[in-house]
Amino acid sequence: MPQPALLVADDHPLLRAAVVQVIRSRFPSFEVLEASSASTLSAALAEHPQIELVLLDLTMPGTHGFSALLHVRGEHPQLPVVVISSNDHPRVIRRAQQFGASGFISKSAPADALTQALSAVLDGDTAFPSIHAERSEADAELAMRLAQLTPHQFKTLLYVADGLLNKQIAQEMGVTEHTVKVHVTAILKKLECHSRTQAAVLVKSLEPESLG
Repeated sequence: MPQPALLVADDHPLLRAAVVQVIRSRFPSFEVLEASSASTLSAALAEHPQIELVLLDLTMPGTHGFSALLHVRGEHPQLPVVVISSNDHPRVIRRAQQFGASGFISKSAPADALTQALSAVLDGDTAFPSIHAERSEADAELAMRLAQLTPHQFKTLLYVADGLLNKQIAQEMGVTEHTVKVHVTAILKKLECHSRTQAAVLVKSLEPESLG
């Protein structure tokens, strides 16, 4: 049996190293794995089924804010995700909660806060700072619409948001251009969008800076 693992996904090497060091000292029974982008995050999750928790930064390459959280929750609904971010605005914390995170840790928090949060989530609880932000019905509706997408459709949507053409998306995903067209048609229907531009705007709204 492989050793249970925790995955730290953050593109900042120094901060990731510091977090990994804390986790290794406080949770010695867990292997600690690392990822620095959306693609390495997906690869790690595919290669290591023993991962029991993901500690996730919101601003890695290949992500659009909360898109990585939604992608992990869609592909691995039983896997708890704790968001770690330097943006600890109450609205960001509330959005993380609504998009399916099990906890939120500010990058300015002390090591003990990180330990307590991870312990709580590993025990099946949640770990969020006390916040004063209204629940957003728009975010709830957006999360529900995005949850209808298959993992391949979600990945296609992110490429659409990056402005890639169908031919380019096909090359990136290793599928035919016809398959991409089928995905895009399904995406627009499920998201109730009339154009690729409208779908891209939805993805942009997942950025943590979108506090309006």
